[in-house]
Amino acid sequence: MPKVSVIVPIYNVAKFLPQCLDSILCQTLTDIEIICINDGSTDASGDILAAYAQKDSRIKVVTKTNSGYGHSMNMGLDRAVGDYIGIVESDDFVEPDMFEKLYTVAIQNQADVVKSNFFEYYEQTDTNVVKELIPDYCLDKVVTPTEYPAIFRMMPSIWSAFYRRDFLTNNAIRFVESAGASYQDTGFNFKVWAMAQRACFIKDALLHYRSDNAGSSVKSSAKVFCVCDELAEIERYLREQGKYENLKYMMTYIKYHTYMWNFKRLKEPAKSQFFKVFAEQFAGHLAANELKPELFGNKHFKRAIGIGKHPKGFAIRYKLQHLPNGIANKIKHLIRRMK
Repeated sequence: MPKVSVIVPIYNVAKFLPQCLDSILCQTLTDIEIICINDGSTDASGDILAAYAQKDSRIKVVTKTNSGYGHSMNMGLDRAVGDYIGIVESDDFVEPDMFEKLYTVAIQNQADVVKSNFFEYYEQTDTNVVKELIPDYCLDKVVTPTEYPAIFRMMPSIWSAFYRRDFLTNNAIRFVESAGASYQDTGFNFKVWAMAQRACFIKDALLHYRSDNAGSSVKSSAKVFCVCDELAEIERYLREQGKYENLKYMMTYIKYHTYMWNFKRLKEPAKSQFFKVFAEQFAGHLAANELKPELFGNKHFKRAIGIGKHPKGFAIRYKLQHLPNGIANKIKHLIRRMK
């Protein structure tokens, strides 16, 4: 039985796949299995996987019809037999000692999860920028994430971490499989922090996250309501696990910032369609007293109230703020004259 199972979800990434696989095969920790889930690729990804599997028996290829990232990841989880599970996106690559470092910390501390920082990699300039997400006060010790709100606020970079396999299994931590969905790291990440009792964080950056890949799913504006699926799954999971009352304020905080990010990136008419759902849901959270001012801070708490209580007014102010200065000033002047 291998020490580590590495899940690599793959869909039309022939350009980047060799670099990704080479970086995993060259790990200083050799006792690993590499589970490659080919999600119906129509480019040369399948041929590349077949060639690599012939050369190294640690590579296990699963080919299926296209059904999305969540289904691919759950297939990988079902097939994994290692003590710990790592995730590497097929357009990223890792440092040679990544798995050894994470595994060593995991075993020494009997950790449910171990997380590191990562590099933002820009192919056009071949440069790496360290993305330091982890607060210093969480480093080099065992922590319980529910006692540290900053952990939930970190970018859900699920691929810069190791997860104990039986921790995921025992807590039914899986991915959303909704068709065409994206941003499944949001729900998976929240579930991990909600349930982990022993988490470790290390300062080293160990994975290179490709930040200038134009084909990345996070840049798609077609997936308007996928973030809603993720937050609905978080709420369902928390209720099922009896954690909702303890974590409802953190959930609404994460929902607000996730929804604001989604709202800002969308174009009309999708922006207005999404905002309607955004406003309706936050009206419900306000009515249920599920927003905590101390988590939000004054500026964002006021915004959240505005969205839930006065959505039309918020929408008008937002549009004014994003018009060219000259036009915005003229409109404001006309509004003042009409009063």
